[in-house]
Amino acid sequence: MQNSRRHFIKTAGVGLAGLGFALSPVSQLLAAAPGGFFPHASPESQGVSSKGILAFVEAANASGISWHSFMLLRHGKVVAEGWWNPFAQEFVHSLYSLSKSFTSTAIGFLVKEGKLDINTPVISFFPKEVPANPSENLQAMTVKNLLTMNTGHETDTMPVMGSSTKPWTQAFLEHPVVFKPGTHFLYNTGATYMLGAILHTITGQTLEQYLAPRLFQPLEITGYDWETSPQGLNTAGYGLRVKTEDIAKLGQLYLQQGQWMGKELLPASWVKDATSHQTDSQVNNGDWSQGYGYQFWRCTHNAFRGDGAFGQYCIVMPDKDAVLAVTSQTPDMQKSLNIIWEHLLPALQDGSLPEDARAASTLKKTLSSLSLPVVKGSTTSSLFQHIHMRQWLADKNDLHAYSLQFAFSRSGCTLTTKTDTDTVTLNFGWEKWELNKARQLYAFPEGNLNKAPTRVAGTATWINDSTLQLNLRFVETFHGDRMQCVFNGDQLSVSFMSSVAENSKEKMDSRKPLRAVLQG
Repeated sequence: MQNSRRHFIKTAGVGLAGLGFALSPVSQLLAAAPGGFFPHASPESQGVSSKGILAFVEAANASGISWHSFMLLRHGKVVAEGWWNPFAQEFVHSLYSLSKSFTSTAIGFLVKEGKLDINTPVISFFPKEVPANPSENLQAMTVKNLLTMNTGHETDTMPVMGSSTKPWTQAFLEHPVVFKPGTHFLYNTGATYMLGAILHTITGQTLEQYLAPRLFQPLEITGYDWETSPQGLNTAGYGLRVKTEDIAKLGQLYLQQGQWMGKELLPASWVKDATSHQTDSQVNNGDWSQGYGYQFWRCTHNAFRGDGAFGQYCIVMPDKDAVLAVTSQTPDMQKSLNIIWEHLLPALQDGSLPEDARAASTLKKTLSSLSLPVVKGSTTSSLFQHIHMRQWLADKNDLHAYSLQFAFSRSGCTLTTKTDTDTVTLNFGWEKWELNKARQLYAFPEGNLNKAPTRVAGTATWINDSTLQLNLRFVETFHGDRMQCVFNGDQLSVSFMSSVAENSKEKMDSRKPLRAVLQG
């Protein structure tokens, strides 16, 4: 993707042209399957080829992309869903910029309630934070410019806002507006934050508070959380965590033109505007060059989507009466979409199809056994007795760890780390994922990754007799980490490689190796 999008992915975490189709009858949403909101149906009964879904899964597994989950809805019913172990149906997942589409939805509610005209100048909401001599371009910037990423900025405002000691809104307003608003598209996460700040100015509520009775409760979205700025406002452009099914719910709401359970939540006019081509977007950049709406991207194939860094998708295909929710980690988001368009799109056909018992059985088995790859070496080492339950005292380090302890059993390895502020224990299965019971903060975070408490899954293996490799997945964010623990007599060296760094061209992790000596 082009520079503005790449820049956001690098710094993230500081993150319809006519609806000519028949609506899915709301009555189809009443008989929910166990453990989920939407009813389930066989793919063929909804005109979807089981072989086509299998082809998608096989391509996904062969792609080198770390897929975490997907849910495919057709005519309001789940025809296929899967989670790659250790990710699971009940876990929330970090959305990064897919959060923007939820923020846009909140603005839609404000407009519906007559509380906001999107043509209102932005500075009118923040009279105390406007620069003393605001430029003509800043004065001309409207709420619609925020929605369409046409604020006139030359660079994304979010890095400046995130590093400022001033309120984020003030830092945004002080950032130079180089172009006339409405004439220059720039993917600008700070603009989305301003939408949440405007909502707070109007209502006195955060996005999370405002959306609770209007969106989250009607759609039965529970267990979510949303990061906040130093001023206590939701970060808006990133930071929301919801379950895969909740992503699909948002897509289904937009597919149904704002209708939900026989009630209008959003006006159809807002849905149309929000998901239409409001502005040109990134030139010659595949699915990112199809135009931009109100915090939604247009796609090829007359589809639209909300998306987030590293591969979080809410894809709506009106021509097919279908919704696809995806969570993943990939350095190449277009590659993910290409796999979807190549395999899933042709699987969606008109009318019903003859049942294909053999393909359906294979699909069911495949979906139930999805798993991320596990590194394998050996589950034993001659060093067990020398290391087991001994304390390793760490040299001074940037991670603020001062001791480590390894314990071994037939089922796996346990690492206990003491830091300046906490004691953290993590369990790892021998060459299989073991899920730790409680949410916790990671003891060895890189940069701005993994700052939120999350469930952690881990595997362990000896890649040689003196090197223990611990692999982690933070199943409520999407990142992973790799720790290589090299034992040399009474010396220990621990090196790190985050999944983000591992998937980058540079393959550089910012953390220095941790060194420790055996106590006693």
